[in-house]
Amino acid sequence: MPVVLPHVLVAVNTDGTMTVTVDGAAYETPPFAPSWRREDFATVLDQLTEQRQSPLRVEVREADGSVFTDIITPGKRRRPEPTTPEPAAPKVAPASPELVVLHGTGFVPGEDVAVAVVLAHTDAAPDGTARGLLSADQLTGAPTGEVVLLGRVSGTLAIGRPG
Repeated sequence: MPVVLPHVLVAVNTDGTMTVTVDGAAYETPPFAPSWRREDFATVLDQLTEQRQSPLRVEVREADGSVFTDIITPGKRRRPEPTTPEPAAPKVAPASPELVVLHGTGFVPGEDVAVAVVLAHTDAAPDGTARGLLSADQLTGAPTGEVVLLGRVSGTLAIGRPG
């Protein structure tokens, strides 16, 4: 019986965006992430080899019609070094956090005002849509779990809880 490898097809568009399929099924970007771009090529292949733990047959179709094919194998998994537990440190009361104050005007009395820290920026797509990309760790650190997208020119505001 012949060996059949997962087939990854990457179509690179003239604007640098990519569409990715695996065995004919679309491989989408994570929620709130922008479309795949040419510079994401290595990331996509790393994710796919990590998920499948098998070699992949990768076919890249460039916008100019050229086609490249290769077999990509997953990297070797390293075993974590055994760690010895460190002796318990004496318990110390946590220090009070240093507070920073921000003032603003023009709000409606009693209005709920969100306080957000900008972790990243993204560009709106030609159709006016935008997606923000955060790591799960960044979102876990947010007590409310909310993400705010604010258009600096349009003033458009989108608030949501990715899930």
